[in-house]
Amino acid sequence: MPEVSMTTINDWADRGRMLQIDLDDPATPRPHCVGLSRMGGARVTAAACSAWVVLRGHAWVECKEGRFRLRRGEWMVFERDSVPVLHTDETGLAVGVLLRAPDLKLLEQIADNVLYPGRGRLPAGELRVALQLWRAARAGSGSEALRPVLLHIARAQRELATRVQLCPGRSRSRKRQVFGRMQRARLYLEGHNDRVVRIGELADLTNFSSWYFSKAFQSLYEESPQALSARLRLERAAELLTSTSMTVGEVAASCGFDNCCSFARAFRARHGTTATAYRARHERYASERAAA
Repeated sequence: MPEVSMTTINDWADRGRMLQIDLDDPATPRPHCVGLSRMGGARVTAAACSAWVVLRGHAWVECKEGRFRLRRGEWMVFERDSVPVLHTDETGLAVGVLLRAPDLKLLEQIADNVLYPGRGRLPAGELRVALQLWRAARAGSGSEALRPVLLHIARAQRELATRVQLCPGRSRSRKRQVFGRMQRARLYLEGHNDRVVRIGELADLTNFSSWYFSKAFQSLYEESPQALSARLRLERAAELLTSTSMTVGEVAASCGFDNCCSFARAFRARHGTTATAYRARHERYASERAAA
């Protein structure tokens, strides 16, 4: 990945520097493109939404939807009130575009697309393109400079957007609105995979009744919110077993299970083996690969 030149203006955070970004401030330039590198960070206090992609290393995110770790090639889009705080690791490089409401209207006008909260991964070949478009938007001025990078983000969400028609609603506008809220709820489950998430929390987040939310979620993702929450927590458990030295009991507690017995039953049902055997199998496989 090519290096990005860094400037002294308030759009780059490097070596521990922290940016405070408020797009409601009329003094903020437009378009607003932000870069983070080598432990740099940013807090987005107000914006229509923001879209980020990690070009190198890792980035950690804390927002209203929870906590996330983004790896190289992963992108994430946030809502206006998500108030994301991002930090890169010591080798990390991430770029973002922060968008006001008129910028989103432009995307809808030129491509009949809407940006939805969510996360995904760009193919390796697309990362260089994303960087080039980000550079062009950063060097330009006005909404026109944003057009190519907005289209690229919308393209990254193309598979995501195919689900919009599965949402309830008579008009396309209503379906898009429902989908955006459902996507945010899904992110919330991913960002809180260390505990049990109650339906009431998700209903409050989306401003739907618990009944309506559960029905729409099941129809859209073919999985209930409770089932997805359990699956995400068990996937987290599997990752902790293979990447840390935590005991099985500690892993169970960190994934929101009240006791080891309930964790053992759920883990075996999901992964087809015990947590101890799962870890041993992974260690054996890692040893064989190292010896090969």
